Amino acid sequence: MSYCAYIETMQPEEKKALHKNYHDNYYGFPIHDDNELFGRLIMEINQAGLSWETILKKEQSFRKAYNNFNIKKIAAYSNADRERLLADAGIIRNKLKVNAAIENANVILALQKEFGSFEKWLEHHHPKTKEEWVKLFKKTFRFTGGEIVNEFLMSIGFLPGAHTENCPVHQKILKQKPMWTKKK
Repeated sequence: MSYCAYIETMQPEEKKALHKNYHDNYYGFPIHDDNELFGRLIMEINQAGLSWETILKKEQSFRKAYNNFNIKKIAAYSNADRERLLADAGIIRNKLKVNAAIENANVILALQKEFGSFEKWLEHHHPKTKEEWVKLFKKTFRFTGGEIVNEFLMSIGFLPGAHTENCPVHQKILKQKPMWTKKK
């Protein structure tokens, strides 16, 4: 069953509304702000082993805990910040995931220096197959397995598959020219 059809079959309505908002307004749409790109990566990393619904419910808590996904601030987090995050019941309190967010923020700062932005680094490597992307992400970032990389890239318009072709949202995304429609 496609993600698009999956939304229509969800129960109860509150759960359906949460997923529908993400599906209709965020999933698959290109993101051009590095902090928001990084925020999506944090969310995808934290979803590992959990439901996406859990992450969506905690999104505002993640934003608050991680300084609205500000890469520079997260890269400068101290041990006290790590402890604060691990004690924050509003987010996923997993030491590997918290450490990955901080380490990945530092990696992105280096990528920004070299390429101008995280988005430009992604564009520099486009197009790639899912397998090539996974290999690159595993070499570059922490806690980025195949499913995390696939969902992250689909969710930001770098890989196709976020929506079925007959989904009305698919047409809205195509108008924004996602990367998977562009060739080098």
